[in-house]
Amino acid sequence: MPNWPVLKRYEGAFLRRVALPLGGIGTGTVSLGGRGDLRDWEIVNRPAKGFTPSRAFFAIRAQAPGKDAVTRCLEGAIAPEDYEGGFGCALPNHSLPRFRDCAFEAAYPFGQVVLGDPDVPLRVRLQAFTPLIPGDAQSSGLPLVMLRFVLENPSRVAVRASICGSVPNFIGHDGSGGKAQGNRNEWRGDKLKGVFLRSDGVLPEVEQWGTMALATLAKSGVTHRTAWANYNWGDSLLDFWDDFSDDGVLEERDAGGAEQPTASLAVKVEVPPRGCKEIVFVLAWHFPNRKTWNGPREATVGNYYTTKFADAWDVLEKTAPRLPKLEAATIEWVDAFLGADLPDVVKEAALFNLSTLRSQTCFRTADGRFY
Repeated sequence: MPNWPVLKRYEGAFLRRVALPLGGIGTGTVSLGGRGDLRDWEIVNRPAKGFTPSRAFFAIRAQAPGKDAVTRCLEGAIAPEDYEGGFGCALPNHSLPRFRDCAFEAAYPFGQVVLGDPDVPLRVRLQAFTPLIPGDAQSSGLPLVMLRFVLENPSRVAVRASICGSVPNFIGHDGSGGKAQGNRNEWRGDKLKGVFLRSDGVLPEVEQWGTMALATLAKSGVTHRTAWANYNWGDSLLDFWDDFSDDGVLEERDAGGAEQPTASLAVKVEVPPRGCKEIVFVLAWHFPNRKTWNGPREATVGNYYTTKFADAWDVLEKTAPRLPKLEAATIEWVDAFLGADLPDVVKEAALFNLSTLRSQTCFRTADGRFY
């Protein structure tokens, strides 16, 4: 595990407000929340603060020899005030069990969530980043997020564990407008193992049309679902949770006509005594039809990043082999910046505000021009 720099650590009430935007310059972002949640999915050509698709989360199942398995959402506890709405908690997946202890460590563009729980036989560190290298706009403009889960086993016995990520196929909806129609998920297991999210029903010329993908760098122990069962109320979530909790292996389900089928990808490992294991996931997206936003006939100005890749799966195949070098280069310059003879508050103000470059405030049109 590379040694990531840390400039600021957040705990307690601060976790409710922390959100670190992950994504490349001109590509939009998904934010890593203070408790480890993925929020503010602003990848579909428009600002979308507050847009958090339901069923977008990671979970862990861990089992020590002779003990019952423990399954948790890979997030810290939801703040009590978030349960005080008129209809209870409005946050997605609020019913899932979570870790009791949580802290967030940041040195932009690196975000780390440290999770612990007396009932879970492993300690978990989530490391998330998107490459950011000064002077290299191409490597700093990638539409993806790398998520590394580091599992630490403090005990004297091996622990079996599975990490699972789920993403709903909301193509056609940007957080404020549009509608998902005829969306489909595909399993792919050639160079990388993962799920490709596309749409057969959303018109290819609309702003909300595009593709997404979730893959793992693991070579073995990988199972998947291209869809969750299409049940009523919370039974779809219950069916998924029971399936994953049973043995950490996913079984396929029939989408049953769901317009936004949820894709899930799980990796099973054994963590040795007093040892660590790493599981890496990569989330990518590709939404080419940026519009001008004005006039009765909005013109398409496009996105530069989508001219470099055919779709979200192409992003993964072309970038995954380069991630170690891109990570090392990003660490190198952040370490150099943090080594400057400046007060930490000045470093924080300068470094953390670079995140604006990755937000929907900034974009590059298809011809490469930056706005």
